[in-house]
Amino acid sequence: MRMRLMLLGGGNALGQALIRLGAEEDIGFLAPRPPDQGWDAASLTQLLDDTRPDALINLAYYFDWFQAEAVSEQRLAVQERSVERLAELCQHHNIVLLQPSSYRVFDGSRATAYSEKDEPVPLGSRGQALWRMEQSVRATCPQHVLLRFGWVLDESIDGILGRYLTRAEKPQELLLADDRRGNPTPVDDAARVILSVLKQLDCAAPLWGTYHYAGNEATTPLALGQAILTEAAQLHPLAVEAPTPQAHAARSDAAEEPQHAVLACKKILHTFGIKPRAWRAGLPTLLERFYRHG
Repeated sequence: MRMRLMLLGGGNALGQALIRLGAEEDIGFLAPRPPDQGWDAASLTQLLDDTRPDALINLAYYFDWFQAEAVSEQRLAVQERSVERLAELCQHHNIVLLQPSSYRVFDGSRATAYSEKDEPVPLGSRGQALWRMEQSVRATCPQHVLLRFGWVLDESIDGILGRYLTRAEKPQELLLADDRRGNPTPVDDAARVILSVLKQLDCAAPLWGTYHYAGNEATTPLALGQAILTEAAQLHPLAVEAPTPQAHAARSDAAEEPQHAVLACKKILHTFGIKPRAWRAGLPTLLERFYRHG
């Protein structure tokens, strides 16, 4: 890898997965420790003035965007300003910016898969903030890759998977939507895609733009939950054997979460040659790591 790579968010689950995967191929990252209050416009300005990497992977707010149950509008507003500043700095210093985004930019009103050509209409504050961040990156920093991911699963204790498995240890109903659809995407697979994109950008291929990536085989939260419980029960005692179906409309997050969140991934396949991997194949490693760390 000729490019000097900087990774913001090297301490979170996706950052760690990217560092692990890079190490297997002798690809290293500058992964600066964030300030106590987290990255903001001022600290980012200082950082990039001092370091001048060739490419920057912005996973600084990964947990809030992909794993947190809820994020305050105030917190999202700070992140928006930081991303806006980051895009300005990358443009000023001629740095390639790789910025993650999410299926949340769509409202989920159509049953067919969303492609990059579909117009985003985000539902909740998180989706709206992500859409505004995408727009500011596009407008400010032409040398960018925006990667929209599906339902990302990682091993963090307080992430989506962790909250679910913790609840499954107690005898109670685990309600999951049986009429929502999306693509589960194990964190290692998301890291693989980021690294594959970086390797091609390192060859000076100007493949800028927006791309979708999500694990192969769309499913429902109910079917995903059952697959997780079946696999997890082999590693750890659980009190719940099966989740209970619930309608999307009855869910507390129905106003925020798209009912249909399936992403079409043809563009990333045709441009980068990146093939979707089956999400089920990634569950055993993910769960083994979860219980080992937990």
